Amino acid sequence: MEEVDELWGKCSLTLRESVSDAVWRMWLSKLTAVEISGDNLVLGVPNSVVRARINDRFLGLIRDAITEEAGRPLDVGLVLVIDDDIDFEETFASGELPLPTPAPSPEIPSSPAARASGTVRLDPRFTFDSFVAAPSNRLALAAAQTVAETPGRAYNPLFIYGASGLGKTHLLHAIGNWVVQNYPRHRVLYVTTETFLNDFVDAMRSKTTVAFKRHYRECDVLLIDDVQFMQNKEGLQEELFHTYNTLHGEGKQIVLTSDRPPKSIETLEDRLRSRLLSGLMAEIDPPDLETRLAILRTKASNEGVVLPDDVGEFIATNVKDNIRELEGALTRVSAFASLSQEPISLDLAHLVLSDIGAETKPITPDMILTAVAAHYGLGVDEIIGPRRARPLVTARHVAMYLTRNLTDYSYPMIGKVFGGRDHSTCISAVEKIEDQMKLRRQLYEQVTALIHDIKGNA
Repeated sequence: MEEVDELWGKCSLTLRESVSDAVWRMWLSKLTAVEISGDNLVLGVPNSVVRARINDRFLGLIRDAITEEAGRPLDVGLVLVIDDDIDFEETFASGELPLPTPAPSPEIPSSPAARASGTVRLDPRFTFDSFVAAPSNRLALAAAQTVAETPGRAYNPLFIYGASGLGKTHLLHAIGNWVVQNYPRHRVLYVTTETFLNDFVDAMRSKTTVAFKRHYRECDVLLIDDVQFMQNKEGLQEELFHTYNTLHGEGKQIVLTSDRPPKSIETLEDRLRSRLLSGLMAEIDPPDLETRLAILRTKASNEGVVLPDDVGEFIATNVKDNIRELEGALTRVSAFASLSQEPISLDLAHLVLSDIGAETKPITPDMILTAVAAHYGLGVDEIIGPRRARPLVTARHVAMYLTRNLTDYSYPMIGKVFGGRDHSTCISAVEKIEDQMKLRRQLYEQVTALIHDIKGNA
């Protein structure tokens, strides 16, 4: 017994340094050593909730720590040591145990040199828990979870591809958030291809290529979004090729996303294409009806919206290919119901969403900016410019909201359209319009009229 207690004591110190305070207090501190049986260390858990969480998320981390301290491979077994009669929801509500909190999101410094030791901001809303699993994304989700739990050890690189609005960026942020929370010593870097390109160009202009290389090649997990935009950019592809070789050679994790597989990205250098094809390819398909319903119900539950089954089925049946438009339809219905002070019903949904399901030409940011500018009596240059007069800011936020919901543009891409603004500014604008639409009838009617106008002209 003394041997197992001593071993577990050493492992506990290692684990305590490897995870966040919240993770330690919530989960790992609950474990107790029971016995060593052959090549198996048996640990005691207080209830099935802790056992399930340890099995799902931390077993590999514990196994590595034990093997390192013991000097030989040891497996881990979990057994209940007390009655499983704790109501964890009541415990959380009473404040006896802290709820897990998202990892802190540091500010993004302004240059590659300044960012060389920091972690680029991750969106705390995008976690594995908030991702709706479905047959259409099961492989991508499972691979992303494996990569997050054991970065650099499996599926390296991981290449996730699929049409816009299906959850690729969500999975990238979920990987980053999980690693930051559970491997606090790991440096995670999330960038879009556009950011990677801008940093590369800035480094060339300012002759800070050494800092640029260090910034991208000294991270532990590199997450790059929308690599399809690297086509026709030979210099950028060469830089990614060398960055890939450096990171992969050091066992660091690389995850990339695209709207198509590497073989379909035109003018991609063969040597880079072969590197991207050397790992796991995971496709995300458009969600089926059941998945679209699950996504709607999850969003409704998170926002405290009572969504009748027939309304959910109406929305999910008519919005088939894009999760953003699906969620946007729910926002419009719930906002109208809130303003009208009446429950959501199928008749109300038909009234509000008379435009969904119609076949239209692709909507572009230029179309949205033109429509918003005309509606508010402003110029497009004013909307994307730096001035912050109240009517101008409202028009700008509405245009950002519409661009997010009616196009395939990501938040960083929207930021570029609107004068090179940071993606976090766009996120705040979209969330603000979503909230205010439920409180201000005038704003709701303006946004609804613009949606009908834009779709009618598409």
